[in-house]
Amino acid sequence: MLGTFLTSLLIPPENLLPLGLLGLAMLWRCPRTGRLLVGISLGGLFLFSLPVVSMLLVVSLESGLARHVVVSGPDAPEAIVILSGDAGYGAAGGIDPGSGIGPLTLERMRAGAELARRTGLPILTTGGPMERGATPIATLMARSLQEDFATPVRWVEPAAGTTWQNAAFSARLLARDNIRRVYVVSNAWHLRRARIAFADAGLVAVPAGIRFGRWPRLDVDAFLPHASSLQRSYFAMHEWIGYVVYRLRGHAG
Repeated sequence: MLGTFLTSLLIPPENLLPLGLLGLAMLWRCPRTGRLLVGISLGGLFLFSLPVVSMLLVVSLESGLARHVVVSGPDAPEAIVILSGDAGYGAAGGIDPGSGIGPLTLERMRAGAELARRTGLPILTTGGPMERGATPIATLMARSLQEDFATPVRWVEPAAGTTWQNAAFSARLLARDNIRRVYVVSNAWHLRRARIAFADAGLVAVPAGIRFGRWPRLDVDAFLPHASSLQRSYFAMHEWIGYVVYRLRGHAG
């Protein structure tokens, strides 16, 4: 949990509110610096809340990705890896034992099940527990795929806490069956970073992206703040920063 909190302080727009509060606290002793920090905070929050900014950030992540998955050919993948994204939470605040699957993960599962029906390939789910003592999300995904989508899962990787671990731990499981080329199912904005992790793990990742973004329409609404745009901007900035870190990590390895 501490690691997640510290990470959030590095990623805009989530880190802009603490920056503004710091600026307010500094107004008494260092008014010029305090005003500067408050201005950066408010200006950044405004920009990241604009649909035109958040949508462009997402589209930039998806550049070069095929929007349609090719399911045949001499180099076709041998398995499908579905990456977990989030968990579902019950009314009591804990992970709901009845589902436990959040909307990002559910969309990825649905796409993975559809791809499995098209290709006949086996599925691997990957993702560790989202909270201490919780059931691994990969286990919940496998259960739901079987019960709700009538789609069996061959491998369950229940320990990964990051995309890098998703790739590394999945590669170990797949190596037992000499599988080196896989479809990777995730949100399109996540796949640029994920491909680096899978390549480092020795797997060829064929992107199977979902929920592609679109270029913003340049109308009045695109320049008005929206709360949903702040979340979209956060996802995009998280991925761009993660992409740079993974590139450096991959080169260092």
